[in-house]
Amino acid sequence: MIKDMSQDELSLYVIKTLKENKKVDFEAILEELQPYDIAKIYVDLPEKHKARFLLFLNFDVLADLMEELETTEQLDLLNKLGIEKSSKVLDLMDNDDLALLLHDLSPEKKDSLLSGMNTEESKAVKDIMKYPPETAGRIMTNRFIWIRSYYTVREAVDKFKSFAEFAESMNYLYVTDEDRKLVGVVSYRDLLLAGLEEKIEAIMYERVISVSVMTDQELVAQTAERYDFLAVPVVDEENVLVGIVTVDDIIDVVIKEANEDIEKLSATGKSIDFETKTFIAAARRLPWLILLLFIGLISGRIISSFEDTLKQVVALAFFMPMIAGMTGNTGTQSLAVVVRGLISYDIDKGVVVRLVTRELGVGITIGITCAVLISIIAYIWQGNLILGAVVGCSLFFTLIIGTLAGTIIPLILYRFKIDPAVASGPLITTLNDIFSLLTYFGIATMFLKHLM
Repeated sequence: MIKDMSQDELSLYVIKTLKENKKVDFEAILEELQPYDIAKIYVDLPEKHKARFLLFLNFDVLADLMEELETTEQLDLLNKLGIEKSSKVLDLMDNDDLALLLHDLSPEKKDSLLSGMNTEESKAVKDIMKYPPETAGRIMTNRFIWIRSYYTVREAVDKFKSFAEFAESMNYLYVTDEDRKLVGVVSYRDLLLAGLEEKIEAIMYERVISVSVMTDQELVAQTAERYDFLAVPVVDEENVLVGIVTVDDIIDVVIKEANEDIEKLSATGKSIDFETKTFIAAARRLPWLILLLFIGLISGRIISSFEDTLKQVVALAFFMPMIAGMTGNTGTQSLAVVVRGLISYDIDKGVVVRLVTRELGVGITIGITCAVLISIIAYIWQGNLILGAVVGCSLFFTLIIGTLAGTIIPLILYRFKIDPAVASGPLITTLNDIFSLLTYFGIATMFLKHLM
């Protein structure tokens, strides 16, 4: 019955079981739901039903629920649970998720929550929080299964079963020596296919791909993507295995980094979402826009410099927005391609040359196609063959300029260790406006006698 319910119907059914105090029916619902669905129902519940909802949940489900909520909702839930229950829930949470929750709290609140936890779990979270934000050390978990190379497959399987509930990832077993240094890795598939008395050292991979605790989280995500890993081992400077970064955290990193790049490309600076207040959102957008406003004044100065040309051939004004807009659009397209490529590829001189050459070819191809099309349209519309040629020629050159600007600017920033995403779409568009107007009016002025 539950599988056929919509989200709204499910929420209403949950409220009904809460009102009627039907705990058995409530638990039957939970057995069919994923943690995300439980969190969605909890967030959407009227405030008066939330306390009973939490009362019906066991500690394991509460921990899963916590990991699906936003920080403000997590803190609200902890306040509802009280100190004793909160401590037990925090003990069951993944340590990396808990470290993320505690990061922005005041020292007093942080100490209060940690002091009530199990000593071992509290220490593990404190160890994670020693590492800088957005590094492998900060997003890793210490809940992994390690084995020795002299284990038999049977012994490894037995340990795997014993620690299955403890481990956050069950895809790999990590092989360490007596000093806990990482020496190999065995996948769960390898264990299933091997004989029970076979030694781990005979089936393990000795060339282990790992990352340092100080590795940037974006590079961790790249490592997982390149090698198709479901978890990436994390080691310290002495190659001691201290944790793993699991695929769910890698996906979170990818989404976060993508959102940050989008914010920079759109020149919104800091995060702006549906809940951001009007004045805060405006304040975060204004710095870039004010800068672009002053740069945009150059465009106005260019137009005024060619005032005589415009007076003598008014038809030139008809095509001015199109020339500027097309140049900005193609520049922004190239910018997006380059920023995305910088994430996926190792950049060297050869890659840069191939990219710039490719984008030059793209600019020429697009330029010829659009130039021919707009020349025909201009001639039909205005009945002036020379005007069509001027507009088409201008568009051809400006599209090439726009494409190259969108390619070269982020590469230059990358070369100087500046985040290339700061070469935002509005900045590229504004600069291309200047280039396109200079080109357009420069060509038009050259052929002014023929246009009149």
